[in-house]
Amino acid sequence: MKKLILSLLIFPCILYSQTEENIDSLINVFKIQKNSIDKVKTAHNLFFYYKDTDPKKTLYYLHQGLTISKLINSKKDAANFLKNIGYYYSLNRNIDSVKFYYDKSERVYTELKDNEGVFSVLYRWQKAENLEGNFDKALELSNQSIEIAKELKSGLRISDVHQLQSTIHLDKGDYKNATIQLFNALRALDTLENKNIQKRAIINIGIGRTETLRNNYKEAIPYLEKGIEMFKEVNNPRWLSISYMEIGNTYYDLEDYEKALFYYKEGLNISENEGMERVNGLFLENIGALYLEKKDYDKALEYFFESNKFYPKYGSINNHIVYLNDVGSAYYGKKDYKKALDYYTQTINLADSIKSIDNLSDGYYERSLTYEKLNKYKLSLNDYKKYKKLKDSVFNDTKSKQIEELRAVYETEKKEQQILLQENEIDLLKQKGEIDTLYKVLLGIGFLLTLIGLYALRQKLKRSKIEKEKLDLELDFKKKELTTHALHLAKKNEVLEDLKQKAKAFKTSDNSQKGFNQLIRTINFDLKDDNNWENFSKYFEQVHKDFNSNVKHKFPDVTSNELRLMALLKMNLSSKEIANILNISPEGIKKARYRLRKKLGISTEDSLQDLVLNL
Repeated sequence: MKKLILSLLIFPCILYSQTEENIDSLINVFKIQKNSIDKVKTAHNLFFYYKDTDPKKTLYYLHQGLTISKLINSKKDAANFLKNIGYYYSLNRNIDSVKFYYDKSERVYTELKDNEGVFSVLYRWQKAENLEGNFDKALELSNQSIEIAKELKSGLRISDVHQLQSTIHLDKGDYKNATIQLFNALRALDTLENKNIQKRAIINIGIGRTETLRNNYKEAIPYLEKGIEMFKEVNNPRWLSISYMEIGNTYYDLEDYEKALFYYKEGLNISENEGMERVNGLFLENIGALYLEKKDYDKALEYFFESNKFYPKYGSINNHIVYLNDVGSAYYGKKDYKKALDYYTQTINLADSIKSIDNLSDGYYERSLTYEKLNKYKLSLNDYKKYKKLKDSVFNDTKSKQIEELRAVYETEKKEQQILLQENEIDLLKQKGEIDTLYKVLLGIGFLLTLIGLYALRQKLKRSKIEKEKLDLELDFKKKELTTHALHLAKKNEVLEDLKQKAKAFKTSDNSQKGFNQLIRTINFDLKDDNNWENFSKYFEQVHKDFNSNVKHKFPDVTSNELRLMALLKMNLSSKEIANILNISPEGIKKARYRLRKKLGISTEDSLQDLVLNL
C-alpha cells in the first residue's frame, strides 16, 4: 500500500476575520449602495467572508461584483472577479469552469498590460490543472509564469513558480527534475536581500520529500528536520503540520511505524486545531495505511472512510487513486474478495484516465491476485500480463537512467586515470632530462621544439583515444542492450509457443480446469527460470565487481537464493520491488530477510541493508 503525499502548493494564508454583526452591516450596506467602486469593494469583502463557509453566497457575491465592475467599466476589478470565480470552481473541482474563467481573466489582464494580474491568474491556474492530473498543461502554464515573473524582475515569484514546478514533476514521478526545480527556487531566493526563512523552510521540506521518493530515506531526514526547526522559529503551525506529515512519510518508508504514527498524530492535532480539512484527510489516510501494515484491517478501513469525506472538496486525483487501492487492500486482507475487486477496478479505471503508470501497474497486480482468489484464472492471468508489461517499461526506464549514471562515473574515472598517466610521463621526462645537463644545454632548442611537437601529437592522440574509448563504450552498451532484448524476445517466443501448444492440448480435454491450472504453473515456472538470473548475475557483476565472491568468502553458507536476495538489496530496491522480481509474496520477502539476518549473525539493532550496501 502507499501513503498519501501532500502537494507542496502554497497554502492560502490570508485569514479574513469578521464578526456576524459586521457581516450583517456589510450586507445592509451592499443592498443600499449604488453601483460604484465602493460597492465592488463590499462585494469583494463579502466573498472573502463566505468563501470557506457558504459556497452559494460566495458565488452570488462574486457574480454581483463582476456585474457591477462591468457596469462601472472597471476592467481591472472585472478581471479580479473573473479570477476569483475561477478559484471558486477550482475548490469545487469543476475544471471546465476553471479554464473558462481563468482564460477570460488572463485576457482582460493582458489587455490592460497588467503583468502582475496575469501572473496571479497563471499561478492559480497551473495549481488547478496539476490537482486534476493535467501535468502537461500545468507545466505549460508554469513556463509562461516564469517568463512573466522574469519580466517583473521578481525573485520571490520566480522562486514560487520553480517550487510549484517541482510539485508538478513530483506528481508525474520525475524526481530528477523535481530536485532541479527546488534548487532553482533556492537560487532565486539568494537574489533577495530578505533571508525569507519560511520560503527556505518550505524548500528544505521539498528536498527532503524528494529524497524520500527517491528511496534516499536517511538523506531526507536532515532536510526535513531543518525545515521543521525553521517553521518553529517563524511560528507557522500550518506548515509545521505539513512538515510532520513529510517526516512521518519518511519514517513510514523506513518501516519505523511508531515514529511515523507519532508524527502523523502530532500533525493531525495541529491541522484539526487550525481547521485544515484538506490536510486532515491526508493524515487520516496515512494513519489508515499504517494500520494496514499492522494488518489491523478494520481500524485501517475506519480511517480510510473517514479520510474520504474530504476528497470531493479537497482531494487530488492521485490521492484518490491511492485511497481506492488501499481500501481494496484492506478488504483483500479481510478476505472479502468481491469488495476488494470492486475497489481495485476503480483504481485501474481512474489511474488509466490520467496515465498514472505506477498506480495502474499496482492496480493490475492487486486485481490479478484477487481474481486468483475468486478462481477466475483467465482474468487473473490477463491482469498479470498487463502488470508485467507496465512494470517492465518502468523498470527499463529506471535501469536506463542508472546505466547512464554508471557510464558517467566510468568516464570520469577513466579521465582521472589518463591525467595521472600524463603526470607520470612528465615526471619520467624530467628524470631523463636531469641525467645529462650538458646535453640539455646543447640540444635545448631542438629538444624544446621536439617537446612541443610531442605535446601536440600527444594531445591529438589523447583526443583520438578518448573518442575511441567513448565509441567503444557506447558500442559495448548497445551490444549488451541488443543481447538483452534478443534474449527477452527469444524467451517470450519460447514461452508463448509453449503456451500455445498447451492451450491447444487442453482445449479438447475433458478437464479444462486442470489445463488452466497447468498453464498457470507453466507460466510460474518460466518466470522463475534460472537462465534469466544467470544473465542478470553477469551484468550485475560488471557493475558491482566481486560482490558475489566477497559474499561467498565472508559467508560461505549463503545459498544461491539468498545471494539473489542480497544482490537485489545491493541495488537498494524496496521489499515490494524485490517481491515482484522474485515472484513471491511480500510476506515471503520478510521471512527470507529474517532467515538471512539469522544466517549472517546480524543483531536486531543492526541493519541488513547497510551491511549489504557496504560489502
